[in-house]
Amino acid sequence: MVVQHTLLLLRKYGARGTNGTISYQGEEICHTIELPDRNNTPRISCIPIGRYKLEKRRYPKHGEQIGIPMVLGREAILIHAANNALRELQGCIAPVTTLTGEGTGDYSGKALAKLKALVYSLWDMGDEVYLSIR
Repeated sequence: MVVQHTLLLLRKYGARGTNGTISYQGEEICHTIELPDRNNTPRISCIPIGRYKLEKRRYPKHGEQIGIPMVLGREAILIHAANNALRELQGCIAPVTTLTGEGTGDYSGKALAKLKALVYSLWDMGDEVYLSIR
């Protein structure tokens, strides 16, 4: 039997970016930065609130990453390292260790490594992992 695990992403929206916190079973994993909410417009908006199945994806630019494949009207949405949403993201989600402003944070690589360690350990057990965005 495949077990389903759900990561929870709680967001706060701002004019210059969307900030959030990912938790799993009540434990905070990392913060997140995304683009502002612009009605799911590709490359300039965060993705809509919802529940998404995470999948392993390989991209030339970012290597193997956590992908969010089933976003309506969007493609190639990833969870990858970035410290400034407006400069470095095109609709993806970037984990950060600390939030420094709307859509900005620091130590993204460190936060991504922590998130990947969790998600990959669940995948390695043959389980499914979902991201619930609220």
